[in-house]
Amino acid sequence: MRRTPADRGPFARLRRRARRATTALTVLVLAGAAALTATGTATAAARAWTPEPAPMTTPWTNQVPTDTPLPEYPRPQLTRPDWANLNGIWDFAVTPADAARPASFPEQIRVPFAAESALSGIQRKITQNDRLWYKRTFTVPVGWNGRRVQLHFGASDWRTTVQVNGQQAGAVHSGGYDAFSYDITGLLNGGTNTLVVSVWDPTETGGQAIGKQRIRDVAPHPGGGIFYTAASGIWQTVWLEPTSAAYVSRLDLVPDPAGGRLKVTVRGTGTDGHRARVTVSTGGTAVGTATGAVGTEFTVPVPNPHLWNPDDPFLYDVRADLLSGTTTVDSVGSYTGMRTIGLGSVGGMQRPLLNEKFVFQTGTLDQGYWPDGIYTAPTDAALRYDLQKHKDLGFNMVRKHIKVEPQRWFYWADRLGLLVWQDMPAMDLRTPDTAARSQWEAEYDRIIDQHRSSPSLVMWVDQNEGWGQYDQARIADEVKAYDPTRLVNNMSGVNCCGSVDGGNGDVVDHHVYVGPGTTVPGAVRAAVLGEFGGLGSRVAGHEWYPGGGFSYEDQPDPAHLDNRFVGLLDAIREVRMPRGLSASVYTEITDVENEVNGLLTYDRQVVKVDEARVRAANRALIDASRAPAAPVTLPAGQYRSLRVTTPGYTDRYLRHRDGAAFTDVVTSGSDALLRNDATWKIVPGLANGTCYSLESRNYPGQYLRHRDYRVYKESGSTDLFRADATFCPVRGANGAVRLSAYDFPEQYLRHYNAELWLATPGGTHTWDNPALFTEDTTWSVEAPWAP
Repeated sequence: MRRTPADRGPFARLRRRARRATTALTVLVLAGAAALTATGTATAAARAWTPEPAPMTTPWTNQVPTDTPLPEYPRPQLTRPDWANLNGIWDFAVTPADAARPASFPEQIRVPFAAESALSGIQRKITQNDRLWYKRTFTVPVGWNGRRVQLHFGASDWRTTVQVNGQQAGAVHSGGYDAFSYDITGLLNGGTNTLVVSVWDPTETGGQAIGKQRIRDVAPHPGGGIFYTAASGIWQTVWLEPTSAAYVSRLDLVPDPAGGRLKVTVRGTGTDGHRARVTVSTGGTAVGTATGAVGTEFTVPVPNPHLWNPDDPFLYDVRADLLSGTTTVDSVGSYTGMRTIGLGSVGGMQRPLLNEKFVFQTGTLDQGYWPDGIYTAPTDAALRYDLQKHKDLGFNMVRKHIKVEPQRWFYWADRLGLLVWQDMPAMDLRTPDTAARSQWEAEYDRIIDQHRSSPSLVMWVDQNEGWGQYDQARIADEVKAYDPTRLVNNMSGVNCCGSVDGGNGDVVDHHVYVGPGTTVPGAVRAAVLGEFGGLGSRVAGHEWYPGGGFSYEDQPDPAHLDNRFVGLLDAIREVRMPRGLSASVYTEITDVENEVNGLLTYDRQVVKVDEARVRAANRALIDASRAPAAPVTLPAGQYRSLRVTTPGYTDRYLRHRDGAAFTDVVTSGSDALLRNDATWKIVPGLANGTCYSLESRNYPGQYLRHRDYRVYKESGSTDLFRADATFCPVRGANGAVRLSAYDFPEQYLRHYNAELWLATPGGTHTWDNPALFTEDTTWSVEAPWAP
């Protein structure tokens, strides 16, 4: 599928331990809610405002508070007890892009929902010709007197200018996916303060990172393909926080389980002459403490570390104190997970290693779109829900596709236990100019910095399918140097759409629809399937634009969807993983607008697949990777006959007749022609020597091959012929084998009504009938009828 997919420095995150974390964050939320009083027009607007009707309602659409949407503490890996949430109803105006601040703000918008969304209350198309204006008032709590006041934006798309009491706060911010802040202390008036924010977002008409956003009508409409409604303006939480003059601005946490320690860099503002003390604890008991210089890495002992992994996402609490002499001037809370991610040889093949062990990474493509909030999940429970469904379905990984979520999304991934592949949002499809490149790289650096401490995040995905591609190798090298603790994917989908492989990074990544394809590892890179699947299923009453949905392969009913999807997972486990595939990303977790290839509907109201069955298939895949079996081998260079194992038909053998393949009863009394036709020479695969081809005994140079699903005995010299004439054996019952097509690993050689077909689990053809499917695709390799 086509998925999009300055100051140097790449990307950061983590959080507090499971049971205690939620309680701690609730306390912080209540403290913040009590600390802030909104005044003037902001309060009046809140009483008059109403949302727009969403094109589809999620279970959380009507649970969004008018005045206090998303009240949860927004930065779980750097917490302080005092803060104030500015989300809620703001006055709003739209002017021409080059206009000055308007004299009036005639509308109201619910922050932090994008202007195109129903939950914002605006819900209309925003173009490059528009400038968005936001306004509200606030007072600073008396208890904050004597401290600096920081104004934080989780994200605002794209170019954001902030004024407090008519004066600009710091520099204009350019970037749609990274958090930014201003110290506004000197701009405050001691009473009611006025905050005005303007945002200009050119989306695809500019040169910046945009991901899947495109300017289009916000009402459901036909078409759209793999691109979706834009999300302009403020789309993550806006909040205030008091700090001391010297304060901690970031914690870089790098686990070193082998050394029994946590590597820590405490970064700060105004911290000359200060030192930092970091304590790691669990259950309220400290396990290690150390002191070091601010801005310099030092280590905290974590003896006998409890490792973090998807099956046991154990988190340690972290506290950092900023010291001036013996006085603590600032304290922040955080968390960490002790885990490593790297690359190593397993059975002679490069594999990603989690905690020094190979575990297959099975996940989905997660676009992070919502029919009511577009880029912003309606509630924190909704944000968590998609990740929890990954766990319910047995996945251990998620690829966040060319979008960067709020820090709380990473918090939930850390807590629930999901490995995260984080894409850098792509630019438009055209080749970017110098200014666009500089902006994109600078934003990528900031994203790395903000999420580099999250234990769930294990791979950075630089570019996707060649969208806005340039300097792939250089960028991959720079990202790896900037964050050597994670894997780097220089290009997801190097086989697709004109993309160019930089040739470096830690993985070679193919996109194959429906797949799973034949990706193999190289000498220094692991093989991953960055996208596959795209099985479509429309659910009446749960379509964004009824009748407008598309997929890569439509499924006629839930049973076929289940069989087809599980068949793909089984093919990865049985065929592709033993031959070097280490990870796969299914498209996709939910429908998105007119894409209907989700495992869930876009409104999250329906899970389309059998959860228990999908979970079992994913768990079987993960479990098999812990002790991967060697590929099944056949006696290459020898003649053999293949006997049917279906009960009642075990006297039949695979034979050719008039150029096509059939099964027929063969006995010692059969004539010589039949015995010859039922004998095949097993040779190394014409397309891949780790698999096999079957050469006719009495027609040397002619091989068993599939063509349009039917199986024939033919000769040929093209790459397509060689692939079609290559089969990979899979272990069957009682020492028998199943023969998977090399170029279609999820399809198996099957006898059906005495004819040979390439059959697909969950397929819709007559020969895909699920009755006796496994038995009909299982063959006993016997002594040859014609030696």
